[in-house]
Amino acid sequence: MTDVVSDIRNAKAESRKLAALPTDIKDAALMAMAEALDVSRSLIIEANAKDLENARSEGLGKVMLKRLAVDDAKIDGMIAGIRSVVALKDPVGDTMSAMDLDDGLTLYQISCPIGLIGVIFESRPDVVPQIMSLCLKSGNGVVFKGGREATETNRCLFTVLRDAVSNIVPASSFVMIETREDVNTILSLNDCIDLLIPRGSNEFVRFIQQNTSIPVLGHAAGICHVYVDSDADLGKAWEVTLDSKIQYPAVCNAMETLLVNRRVADRFLPKMNQMLREHNVEVRCDPMSLPFMEGAVEASEDDWDTEYNDYILSVKVVSTVEEAVGFINTHGSHHTDAIITENPQNMSYFINNVDSADVFVNASTRFADGFRFGKGAEVGISTNKIHSRGPVGMEGLMIYKYVLMGGGQVVKDYVGDGARPFKHISNDKRLEVR
Repeated sequence: MTDVVSDIRNAKAESRKLAALPTDIKDAALMAMAEALDVSRSLIIEANAKDLENARSEGLGKVMLKRLAVDDAKIDGMIAGIRSVVALKDPVGDTMSAMDLDDGLTLYQISCPIGLIGVIFESRPDVVPQIMSLCLKSGNGVVFKGGREATETNRCLFTVLRDAVSNIVPASSFVMIETREDVNTILSLNDCIDLLIPRGSNEFVRFIQQNTSIPVLGHAAGICHVYVDSDADLGKAWEVTLDSKIQYPAVCNAMETLLVNRRVADRFLPKMNQMLREHNVEVRCDPMSLPFMEGAVEASEDDWDTEYNDYILSVKVVSTVEEAVGFINTHGSHHTDAIITENPQNMSYFINNVDSADVFVNASTRFADGFRFGKGAEVGISTNKIHSRGPVGMEGLMIYKYVLMGGGQVVKDYVGDGARPFKHISNDKRLEVR
């Protein structure tokens, strides 16, 4: 316990050194990380095989096994993600705004790292390179705590990445802890850890949110919807709906509920049902959709509020776009919701009234992803309404400070009788701090 706390406190101190590094040093470290993953493929896959064997023996489901598995294709994705972070603009020290308070007295708003990030996650080992690369580029230290089911893979990935940068950046600003008891340690260190990012199940994220005073960035559930409007192009609707459900059902941006306008239900649902059955999707229907979905079962009220993370889909027929939006705002998790329509008015209504981090038109919910959004990777998905929302890249790891550049000015000259007035003139000046 003492060693863990010591490591985290040291990481906090070292993260301040990381925050001050120039871009070329950070990019060199990132390239070293990508190369290390490439040459360590056999070690990583061997470690992952041990986790998969243990997971199968413990009865982990097929969908969750897919999240856990690491092969050459996933390693290729990890490498591509790191290299894409290299290509991103360094966010540290950027001038966000500048204002002349008076002649020779300029106030700058400068972006800076948050500090030390705590990442607690389940199942997906690719979280390690994703978040480590984003934290490094943005000048943040990071403490990882992965799930027990991926212990060997997480340890291998972390060791490979940290060793790769040990002679380039302050590597002790990156820490991995492994025991369940260490989670409580992380949650209590509000004097060291500046932000927590939990990634996992609904219950897991809620546990983190309810047991710490550290700010938490994340989402508790991914109950995503696709609404097929009365003016939908049904060809688009069939393809987008199928992709939203089956492309990767175990993740938070997979569709869980399909809403269909009653005017197209008889034309849309039978073929949609056939497509879903070909992919072994279990369908749970409301009374109006059930006659069109052969082999389906009747949905319960709980189904509308359930994140399945599996080949299960709930289906409901609605009368209007207004009804669809009301249902989404009531039963959704404010994550990602899509409309399929060619009607500009319905499109606008949906965009303006759905209260979600991501609102899509004629596109799969599976696009809600940091890499696909051009962020290099993502530290997580946030349904918060403060700081960051949606797929969170480096911008979610940044905060700002104010820097006032003066020439000996004092406040007494700006108060009382004959006070010198402030000018408060915004300008395009930039402060070079790197």
